[in-house]
Amino acid sequence: MLVSKKELSNLKLKSIKSDNLKELAKSLGIDSRGTASNLIKKLIDVPQNKIDEFIKRKYQEQVRERQKLISDDDLKQELLKVQEFRWGVVQGQLDQKIQTEYVRRFVRYEDLIRGVKSRLHDDITHYVIATWYNHWTTVLIEDHISQHLQVVPTLKNNFGVDIFFDNQPFDLKITYLPKDFIVEQVLKNPKELATWLYENQGAQRFGADNRFFVVLASKNNLEESWKLKRDFDFIFNEIDKFFNNASVSTKDEIVFSFQHKTYTTIAKILIITK
Repeated sequence: MLVSKKELSNLKLKSIKSDNLKELAKSLGIDSRGTASNLIKKLIDVPQNKIDEFIKRKYQEQVRERQKLISDDDLKQELLKVQEFRWGVVQGQLDQKIQTEYVRRFVRYEDLIRGVKSRLHDDITHYVIATWYNHWTTVLIEDHISQHLQVVPTLKNNFGVDIFFDNQPFDLKITYLPKDFIVEQVLKNPKELATWLYENQGAQRFGADNRFFVVLASKNNLEESWKLKRDFDFIFNEIDKFFNNASVSTKDEIVFSFQHKTYTTIAKILIITK
């Protein structure tokens, strides 16, 4: 649902760390004593542009801190080293796999060690590489989105809110086109995909918050979509074109069902294909 200006200010201030709230208050000549909740009450009527400028400056500091570990150019080169992308283990089920296929299956020590060396080692290696690749490609894409002129990022984990765009909060999701979808059909009716993504999320991570989906799809072979995720020049250009022209309104509302309940939310979806 679309939020009011006051609710927007509240969400932005909640996304700022306590120490940074005190810094913001001091910079505006406002009493910086008290808890984070008290500071938010004192800052709630501060003009949006003042809050936005502060958040963007602090976010840039966070990015520069990360880049001390490795530059973006070097990180991109490291990601190019990945030759194969497969999980090996279903995400979140590593312990179950170890228990079922190794701990409770083998009764002799030597057989256990041979099984671990011949199969489990490779499965875990593929899992770690896939997770590492997904994490760092996502970091670079999220940082690019968060630094766009039309976007205000968050400064700390704030459940259900990663960015603010066109004065609305969004949970940012970067994913691949599900196997059962056809690229051409999705491009014609992206809302259908957005609805499906809400209705097929895991129960443990359920949310009905506004979401901004970036969906990647390789036209010739969906299984190769992971390679598109590191084609940063192309992706960044598509992202910039989208944010330069997009807006948010009630036209972006979707209605979806989850576990016999109906929800209404706002969804923006950018489908990137090549």
